Amino acid sequence: MIDNLDLSLVSWSRGQFALTALYHWLFVPLTLGLSFLLAIMETIYVQTGKEEWKRLTKFWMTLFGINFAIGVATGIILEFQFGTNWSNYSWFVGDIFGAPLAIEGIMAFFLESTFIAIMFFGWNKVSKKVHLLSTWLVAFGANISALWILVANAWMQYPAGMHFNPDMARNEMISFWEVLFSPVAINKFLHTISSGFIVGSVFVVSISAWFLLKKREIWMAKRSILMASVFGLLSSIYVILTGDGSSRLIARYQPMKFAATEGLYKGQQGAPLALIAFFNSRADSSGLKDAGTTIEIPKLLSYMTYYRGDAFIPGINDLIQGNEEQNILSAQEKINRGRIARETLREYKLAKENGDTAKANALRMQFENREFLDQYFRYFGYSFLNNVNSIIPNVPLTFYSFRIMVGLGFYFFLLFVFVLLFSLKNVMEKKRLLLWIALLTLPLPYLASMFGWVVAEVGRQPWVIQDYLPTVAAVSHIDSSTVQITFWMFAAIFTALLIAEVGIMVRQIKIGPKNGGSDHAK
Repeated sequence: MIDNLDLSLVSWSRGQFALTALYHWLFVPLTLGLSFLLAIMETIYVQTGKEEWKRLTKFWMTLFGINFAIGVATGIILEFQFGTNWSNYSWFVGDIFGAPLAIEGIMAFFLESTFIAIMFFGWNKVSKKVHLLSTWLVAFGANISALWILVANAWMQYPAGMHFNPDMARNEMISFWEVLFSPVAINKFLHTISSGFIVGSVFVVSISAWFLLKKREIWMAKRSILMASVFGLLSSIYVILTGDGSSRLIARYQPMKFAATEGLYKGQQGAPLALIAFFNSRADSSGLKDAGTTIEIPKLLSYMTYYRGDAFIPGINDLIQGNEEQNILSAQEKINRGRIARETLREYKLAKENGDTAKANALRMQFENREFLDQYFRYFGYSFLNNVNSIIPNVPLTFYSFRIMVGLGFYFFLLFVFVLLFSLKNVMEKKRLLLWIALLTLPLPYLASMFGWVVAEVGRQPWVIQDYLPTVAAVSHIDSSTVQITFWMFAAIFTALLIAEVGIMVRQIKIGPKNGGSDHAK
C-alpha cells in the first residue's frame, strides 16, 4: 500500500537505529547499576569516616565516569535519528513521544550534569553530606532519566492516553498519566533498571575477583564483592519477577510477539512451554511454518501466563488466519478494516479541500465515534501492509534470544548466591575457580541485556507503533545512500569509542585505587 517505497531505505534505517541503540545500551546499564553502588559505598564512608571507604568509592567512581561520558555521546546521536531517519513516525506520534524525551533531556542535562560535577570535583570542596547527597541525586537522576526513555518505548508497544487528530493526521496526548502509568511502562521501567543493577553488580564482582586473583587490594576487593553480591542478588530476584510480569503483559497486548517468543504456531488450550525448538525452513501451502521438533513441558505455558493449565494461548496461525471460536480476527480482516479507516481519513481530507463542509463534518465525527475507533481505526496500521505474513516477526531469533536472556538471568542469581555465601564466610579469595567464573562472567549481563532488547524490538516487528504504524510507513523520504554512509560512519566512530573506553577502563583497573594499595585489615 506504499507506492515507490525503497525497501533498502527501510532496512538501512532500521540497521542504523539498531546499531546506535545497541552501542548506546552498552554504556547505559552500567550507569544505572554502578551509580547506586557508589551511593551506598559513600554512605558507609560518611557514616564510618574510614578513608579506605573513600578510596574504594573514588576508584569505582572513576570507572563510572569513563562509562558515563561515552554513554551521553551515543545517546544524543540516537535521539537525533527520530528526526532525520524517522520523520514520518515523529510526525504521526505528535507530542506523545516528544514529551517524555523532553523531560528526559531536562533530567539528563540539568539534574545529572549539575550534581555529577559536584560528585567528581567536589571532594574536599563541599561537606561530606553535601557530596553524599550529590552522589545519591546522580544515582536517582540517572535512573529517572531512563524512566522517560522507557515510557516512550513502552507507549510504542502499548499506545495509551492518546487521541487521533484527523486534521493534522497525528496522534495527540490526552492523558499524560495514562502514558506514564500504563502497565507496560511501569513494568518495562522496573525490569530494565533492575537488569542494569545486575550489570553494575556483575561489573563490580568481576573486577573485584580479578584483584583477588592477583592478590591485590584485598580489603577493597572483599568489601566490594560482598556489597555487589547482595545488591546483585536482590536485583536478580526482582528481574525474574518483573520478567514474569512482562511476559504476561506481552501475551495480553502483543499476542504475535508472545507467540514468536514461545515458538507457538498452533494455538491451544493447555499450551506447552517449549524449551528447545528446531524450526522448519519450509512453509506449508498457506505460506506459514511451524516450530518443527520441540522439547516441551505440557500445559506449563498456559499456567505461567494465566495461572490456569487449560487456558487458551493463540498461536501464529490463529493470529494470521483468525479463530472464530476464540474471537480472533484474521490478519486480512484487520488489513481490510485498517483500509476503511485510512480511506475515511482520505475522504475527509478531500472533503475539506473541496469545501464540502457537511461531508467533512460527518466524516470527522467518525473519528470521535467509539465504535469506529474500536472496530476500524485501531487497525489503521494494517492498511499499509500487503501480505498477511508480514506481521510475523523473526521467530527463531525472538525465540532463542528470549531463552538465552532467561537462562542468563537464572545463572546470575546462582552466581550471586555462591559469591555472597563464600564472602560471608570470608573465604572468597580461596575459591579461585569461582573467582575465574566471576571474572569471565563480565560480558554476560551485557549480552543478556542486548538479547532482551532483541526480544522487545525484533519481536514487535513490523510495528513501530503497535497496530497503528508499521516500520515501512515511518521512515523519512531520503536517499538510502545517505543512511548507508552515516551507518558506516557511526559504526566506525562507536567502535573506536568502545575500544577507547575498554582500553581506558583496563588501564585504570590495573592502576587500582590511588594513594597506595594498603592490604591491611584483610
